[in-house]
Amino acid sequence: MSASLLPFIGWTFLPNLVTGWIQSIYYGFSIRAGDHKPQPGSPRYVKHRQRILVIVIVAYLLYTIYEVDDQLRRQGNFYESLGVAHDAGDRAIKSGFRRLAAKHHPDKVAASGDPAAPGGHFVHLKLAQDTLLNPTQRFAYDRFGPDALNWQHCSSIGDYLFQALGKFGPTYLGAGIMMTILGITGYLQWGRFVSLEGSYSRTVNSEADRSQITQWRYLFSALLLLLEVYTITRPYWPPFLNNAINPVLIRLTSHPPLLPFQLLALARKTTLSIFIALSQLGPLLQPKPSAITTSSTTGGINLLQLNRIEQITQANEVEATRLLGLDMAPFVGDGHSVDDLKARLKEWLVQNTIRNDPEVRDAMGKVMGRRRLGAPAGARNAR
Repeated sequence: MSASLLPFIGWTFLPNLVTGWIQSIYYGFSIRAGDHKPQPGSPRYVKHRQRILVIVIVAYLLYTIYEVDDQLRRQGNFYESLGVAHDAGDRAIKSGFRRLAAKHHPDKVAASGDPAAPGGHFVHLKLAQDTLLNPTQRFAYDRFGPDALNWQHCSSIGDYLFQALGKFGPTYLGAGIMMTILGITGYLQWGRFVSLEGSYSRTVNSEADRSQITQWRYLFSALLLLLEVYTITRPYWPPFLNNAINPVLIRLTSHPPLLPFQLLALARKTTLSIFIALSQLGPLLQPKPSAITTSSTTGGINLLQLNRIEQITQANEVEATRLLGLDMAPFVGDGHSVDDLKARLKEWLVQNTIRNDPEVRDAMGKVMGRRRLGAPAGARNAR
């Protein structure tokens, strides 16, 4: 297994494992003897665990970025091997090679009698000189790294670019298809930016119009692809690398200047680490889905649910009107029958609705109860 993959595999278990250790240690020195520790699942325990987990995730993200950069520095490059600047001309390159060849030539290494002397280093220096003196190979090396020197049937810059398209194109295509499938199946729920006019909720799981929802993963992937295409297709190094990144590294740190292929390798792995970190940080930092709800008038029901109920009610009203129109179809054009039907409906409403209403019946009972007792038949208010 490649050592470069170990930091990314660590994302699957290390943050939670380290968080558990740190939380136990924190409770060990922050809670006095005899006091009760927060129980797992309690609000206080969950709050502490979330805060520690956020710190651990951010720290591990910084570590993975440092690990990738450190690996690139250990690998080195041809410019560092010859001790020349990245914009060195043919004379400087040849001069650097001659100076180092006099020290690492196999004949001199053998004469020194030192078995630990790296005689193979001379071959590396010769390869570095030959590559940097060849404009086509130097173009390919600067943008694709030492692996490009092993590509077959490449004699021009166009050949190298075509080979790069065949090697890196499927990677981006596969990543895009994978993110799309995971998004459709619901495994990438967090990370959606919802922008809806008139919406009362910003929750991820809302029933909002999905066409107005974008995902930052696609945005970052597109930016990374744009950076790579721009870097490998220009006949010169990216201006932001020459005028911004490398000058800062040289003046403020001991970090050597980055080559384009090192910049792209660092950008790829850093983007992947940020994807994983944000996917784990999102649920911790995201507000609860019921953050924006009504208080007393709706009883805590989400307003989007109320809007959904209102839409269903309106649809039922339209359907009821349509059915009533079908029932009235036989009476269309017959005024006498319509008037008779209205009279009968009115009588039915009075007999079955008004008189059977509990309040009406109670009022009628009170009125009847106030009639005089013992009054002669036919007398007013007599029983």
